[in-house]
Amino acid sequence: MDVSAGVLRVPTNPGDLQLLAAAAATAVLLVALLFITLRRRQSERSYIDRLRDGEERLKLALWATGERYWAYDVGNGNIHRLAAESREDPSGELAEEVSAVGDVVHPDDLPMVHQRVEDYIAGRTDTFLAELRVADASGGWVWMRARGRAVARDPQGHIRRIAGTALNITGTRAAERELRISSEVLRSMNEAVAVIDRNFDFVSVNPAFLRMTGYDEEDVVGRNSNILDSLQHDAAFYHHIREQIRRKGRWNGEIWQRRKDGEEFLCQIESSTVYDKNGQLILYVAVLNDITQQKRAEQELRYLANFDTLTNLPNRSLLSERLSRAIVRAHREDNRIAVLFLDLDRFKDVNDSLGHAAGDRILRAAAARLQQTVGMHHTVARLGGDEFTVVLENLQSPEEADRVAREIIMAFEAPLLLDDRREIAISPSIGISLYPDHAHVPTELLKQADTAMYQAKAAGRRTFMRYDDAMDVVVRQRATISGALRKVLDRGELRLVFQPQLALAEGRITGVEALLRWHSDEHGEIPPADFIPMAEESGLILEIGEWVLREACLTLQRWRQHGLTDLTVSVNVSVLQLLRGDFPEVVSRVLADIDLPPSALELELTESVLMANAEHTAAKLQAFRELGVSLAIDDFGTGYSSLAYLKRLPITTIKIDKAFIGDLTHDPEDAAITSTVITMAHSLGLNVVAEGVETEAQVRFLRGQQCDEVQGFWLSQPLDAHACLAFIRNWRPAQEPAPARSLAAP
Repeated sequence: MDVSAGVLRVPTNPGDLQLLAAAAATAVLLVALLFITLRRRQSERSYIDRLRDGEERLKLALWATGERYWAYDVGNGNIHRLAAESREDPSGELAEEVSAVGDVVHPDDLPMVHQRVEDYIAGRTDTFLAELRVADASGGWVWMRARGRAVARDPQGHIRRIAGTALNITGTRAAERELRISSEVLRSMNEAVAVIDRNFDFVSVNPAFLRMTGYDEEDVVGRNSNILDSLQHDAAFYHHIREQIRRKGRWNGEIWQRRKDGEEFLCQIESSTVYDKNGQLILYVAVLNDITQQKRAEQELRYLANFDTLTNLPNRSLLSERLSRAIVRAHREDNRIAVLFLDLDRFKDVNDSLGHAAGDRILRAAAARLQQTVGMHHTVARLGGDEFTVVLENLQSPEEADRVAREIIMAFEAPLLLDDRREIAISPSIGISLYPDHAHVPTELLKQADTAMYQAKAAGRRTFMRYDDAMDVVVRQRATISGALRKVLDRGELRLVFQPQLALAEGRITGVEALLRWHSDEHGEIPPADFIPMAEESGLILEIGEWVLREACLTLQRWRQHGLTDLTVSVNVSVLQLLRGDFPEVVSRVLADIDLPPSALELELTESVLMANAEHTAAKLQAFRELGVSLAIDDFGTGYSSLAYLKRLPITTIKIDKAFIGDLTHDPEDAAITSTVITMAHSLGLNVVAEGVETEAQVRFLRGQQCDEVQGFWLSQPLDAHACLAFIRNWRPAQEPAPARSLAAP
C-alpha cells in the first residue's frame, strides 16, 4: 500500500493483500491475547481478594471465638494448627504450626485421642470429639475441646485428613467442676435447700427438701411456697415473713410447716438473697431444718433436769427450787417447814437378791405409796437410789411432822404390790429437819434430815427421828473414817492376819483364813465391822477386795517356797465383788500373776449373799469352779438356806457359824443343829469347818460328830504372816494347843 500526497492507495498486488491480511489477523490476535490477559489478571486479583477476605473472615472468626483451626494428617500423624497470632489484636496475621501429635497432646491423654480418631475413622462415631490437654506457649497445659470431621479421602474413600476447631475450656472446665461440686453438695446435704423466685415460687429444691416435705420435684417446682404453710399460723404471719425477706434480703427463725400428707413439723429456716453483678435481685435461697425431734428432745431434757424418770417424782434439782420457794413463803407468813428424808430399809439386799428390774418396780410402788400418803399438795421427791424426800409446808408445830412420819411408816406396813402381782414388805427409816428451827437454807435442811435418818437406822430401822445437834458428832466421825478409808491403800494402812484351820482326823494344819485389819495413823485400830460396810457403800470394796486377794495369794506362795505346799488360803468375798461381771477374770489373773495353783485358793461367801438369788449365784459360782477354785459358805446357819438350792450350788465347804458353836456343850438345840448340819453336809459331799471353837469340850463334841476341821482361839488367834508361818512349821499333830489368852472373836 502506497501513501503519498495524502492519498491512500490500496495495493492491488495479491502478495501485498496476503501480507495485509496476516498483519490484521496478528493484530486481532494480539488484542484478544491482551484482553484475555487483562481478564485473567482481573480474575486473579478478584480471587486473591476473595482469599484475603476469606482469610480475614476466618481470622476474625477464630479471634472472636477464641478457637484454633486444626487439621490432622492421618498418614503421617502430623497436626496443623492455625490461629491468630495475637488474641488482643484482630488485625494480626494467621500463623500455622505443624507438629507431631505426641508433641502437642498431654501423654496421659494421648491414648484417648488415638482411640477417638480410630473410632471416627472406623465409623463408630459421626464426629471426632475430645477434651484433652494441649501444650501452650508457656510450657504448661491447657484444656481444649476439639471437634472435627473428614476433609479429604483417598480414591478408595478412606479418610486421609480430619479438620476442625479447638476451644480453650480451662476456665469453663473449672467452672463446670465447681458447679458439679456445688450440685453434689446440695444433693448430699442433710439440710433442705429451696431456691425461690421473686414471687416465692419454687425454682429448684434438693433431695433433702423432698424427703422432708414428702413432695416429688414435679409437685413443687413452679408452685408457690405457700403449699408448705401450716394451719398453726395465720396468713398474715407468713405475709409478714415474706415482706421481711423482700425488705431486708434475709430472715431466720422457727415456723411450723406442713408436709404433703398434712403432718405439721417445726422448721428452722435461714433465707438469703442472690443478686446479679448489677446488684439486682435474682433469687431467694432458703435452708430448712426439721427441728421437731430436737425440740422434743429439749423438752425431754428439761423434764430429765427436773424429774426422776423412774418414779416421775421431782428430782434433787426441782426439789431444791421448790424448797427455796417454800422457805421464802414460810419466812413471809411466819410458818414452819419440815423436810422428811426417807430411806428404804435393807433395799440394797432386796435389790441384789431380786434383781434390778424388781428393784425398780419396788421404787415405783414405794413412790406411789408415799405420794398417796402425804397427798398431792406436798412435794415428794426422789433424790436417787432408795432415798426420798417430803416437804411439808404451813406447819404450826414440830409434832405435825412427827404425825406425818408415823403415817408414812404405818402406810408401809401393808406390802407393796409389784407389777407381776408379787407382794413385798419393806419399811422406811425417816429423818426430820425443821425450818427455821434447824436451818434456813435448803442444803442444810436436807443435810440435817439425812443425818437424822441415819440415826433412825442406827436405832433399829422402821422408825423416825428428829434432828438435833448431837447427831452431827456421830456423822462427822463416820465421815472422817470414810474419808480416811479412801486413802488406806495409798498409805499402806491395811494388813492381813491369818487364822489357821486344823483337820481333826489328821491332826494337821490344812489351811488359813485371811482376815483384813486396818490400823489408821489418825484413828487407831478400826474394827472390820465398822469399815467394811463403808467400803461396800462407797464401792471401795472392789479395789480393797482385789488387794486382799492378791496379798493373801502372795503370802501363801511365799509359804509354799518354804515347803508348805499342801496349805490352802481362804479369802472372804463381798457381794459387790460377786456381782462384778469380771471377777472370775480377776481371780484368774491374780493366780496367773503369782503362779499359784487354783486348788490352793478358797473363796468364802456369806450364806445370805449366796441364797439371796440362788439361781443367779449358781451360774456365777460355776465360773470359779471351772477355774479349780474351792468355794465355801461362811457363817452357815445364820441365813435362810434352801436345801434344794444348796444342793445345786457348786460349793465345796460349809463353815458353821460361831453362834452355834459357842453354846454347843450347853444348849441342846445348838448341839442338834450342829450335828444335823454336819450330817447334811457330808451327805452332799461337802467339807465342814466349825468357826469360833474356843474350848476342848467343843473340840471333843465336833470330833465325835466327825466335823472335818475347826478354826478358832482354841487352836490359835489370828496371826501376822511371819507368826502364822512359824506356828504352822512348829505344829506337831500330837501337841495340844495352849489355852487361848483371849476369847475375843477373830
